[in-house]
Amino acid sequence: MHFVEVAIQNVRGFSPTGRFPLKTGYVILKPPTADVLPLANLVLSLLFADGRGGDASLVGSAGRSGKAALTFVGQDGMTYRVLRELGGSGSLHRLNPATSQPELVSTDVSEINQYLRGQTGLPPRTTFEQVYCLQLVMLPSRRPRKSVAKAAAAGGKASGATPSLAAATQVLPAEDIPAAEAKVKALEKELVTAREVDQLQFKVDELASLVFEADSKLKGGEGLKSAIADAEAAWRAAPSPESLGLPIDILSRVKRYPKAVARRDEALARLETDRDPELEDASLRVPPLTQNRFFWGGLGAGVLFMGLSVGLGIVAAQPMWRYLALINIPAFGTAALMALRYVDDLQKATKRGSKDNRKDARQKKILEEFELEDAPVRMAVKALNLESYTEIPAALEQKDLLGIRLGELQTQLEEFEASADYQAALRDGQELRAQQEALNAELSAKGTYVRDLREVERELSRLKESIALAKAPPVQVAAAPGQAPAPVDPLEDPSPLVLSQAADVLTSDMLSVQALLKDRCVQYLTALTDRRYQGVEWDREGNAFLLAQNQRIPVGELPPKDIDLYYLALRMTVVEKTCARVKRPFLLDDVLTGVDEAKLPLVARMLKHLGTLTQVLHVTAHPGFGQMSDGTVNV
Repeated sequence: MHFVEVAIQNVRGFSPTGRFPLKTGYVILKPPTADVLPLANLVLSLLFADGRGGDASLVGSAGRSGKAALTFVGQDGMTYRVLRELGGSGSLHRLNPATSQPELVSTDVSEINQYLRGQTGLPPRTTFEQVYCLQLVMLPSRRPRKSVAKAAAAGGKASGATPSLAAATQVLPAEDIPAAEAKVKALEKELVTAREVDQLQFKVDELASLVFEADSKLKGGEGLKSAIADAEAAWRAAPSPESLGLPIDILSRVKRYPKAVARRDEALARLETDRDPELEDASLRVPPLTQNRFFWGGLGAGVLFMGLSVGLGIVAAQPMWRYLALINIPAFGTAALMALRYVDDLQKATKRGSKDNRKDARQKKILEEFELEDAPVRMAVKALNLESYTEIPAALEQKDLLGIRLGELQTQLEEFEASADYQAALRDGQELRAQQEALNAELSAKGTYVRDLREVERELSRLKESIALAKAPPVQVAAAPGQAPAPVDPLEDPSPLVLSQAADVLTSDMLSVQALLKDRCVQYLTALTDRRYQGVEWDREGNAFLLAQNQRIPVGELPPKDIDLYYLALRMTVVEKTCARVKRPFLLDDVLTGVDEAKLPLVARMLKHLGTLTQVLHVTAHPGFGQMSDGTVNV
């Protein structure tokens, strides 16, 4: 889940009107004035409306209406938009992925709240407020102190009712004193080893931090390497004559193609003008022999006279009638002459048509020559899936352009890796890793298991105190006459509430959540307090105790600045661990005003780390945070 955009109109602390896109990661929101920007209150009013107009207090100028809208992506991957008129009605819309248009979900407050809880993965208001919102009024130093009477009435659960170390120490019997003294010597030896291990571990942690910084500098080229990989993949995927099976000189063929078309058209036009208009189809201009009346007349006369000579010769029995057959000679000769003339005309027509045959052959040759130029171009158009051959150069030139871009990126990477900062970070990283390996080897030589320094110190202190109480008679100290101990009102411990809400998010019990959060909370705490506190412990109810040098201090008895730093460490730990299971935005108002200026870069790096896990929206006008952020929005 992350926020995409917030739009406002006449909302207190914001610009008069505007739409502000919100990136993922660590984002800084700069208020327009010195007034407190109620980002968390606005988000809570939009996502958890009470329907009673309580959000009217967020309206800026009196006498005018205020409106606000929040666009976010839910746990289901859908985009939603909550629009509300401050002090009035509201509506919930969902973006339809098919049409990319918003669709109304509901305008009823209870239905909207149920839908946001069930569909978008929004937690209850108390959980969202206590886990994912950090406001100035939430800091323990800003809350009213708890009186001693109330602490006692609470059944001893308050930090002020916790028994002291001396009260918890038992007096040893006299016969156990020698064994206790021997154990003290063993504990003192163990304390020396634990102190050496603690110092080595501190150096290892410091080296790990330095190695991380060196690796961060070296990772500055990861973006270039990723861009080079993408550019190389695009370059390999770009079409080329070789990959498409086209001629190497396809681009020159495309350039010559218009001239080849013009040359073909000119040759065909010239061929048409050279044609004899009188020559059409030679075979059609020679009449068929069957239409020649002289041929039929001669043939008929020959047959007639042959028949007469034979018939009359038989009937009349006169030989002279047989001479009529001689007339067949000129008759059949005439028919034969007509046939020979027809054959001669066909031969002449064939000779006249040979000119057309030569022209057809020439036309075929012209088209074949053009096909040699046209076939590769058509093949390229089909292979590149283009509409026209004029698009071929642009499509094939993409590989060259991508190659140029790839070369530029590789040059930038080479320059970056050759820079003095990169080489120094490379050398430092190698040296630091060598030192780290040496320290790890030294730690291994100290033993596979060494108890924590604070634990050994506490046990040794309790044992020495028990021995001292066993050897010395009890001393009673009377209070001065007329004086009564003035109780100090402790601050309220914020741990039980935060831990219980974290347990609800993680669907786990209190002790399991404490075990999950402890190590990371100690890391944040020691960094924020310059190692004034080296550990944290919680009881079954979630009350916290910080471990200092030979001390176990209830959180409520800490100085205001220290309890605020502990609260910040605890809240960042809870956000980090819960966002590993379900991602929700982390909203911070300007709560770091009381933190030392020297600590702000450290806090910025911590928030930057949280920004890699979930969306962090930090309201501040301090310029130092903007340099560490992933984006800045002027609201």
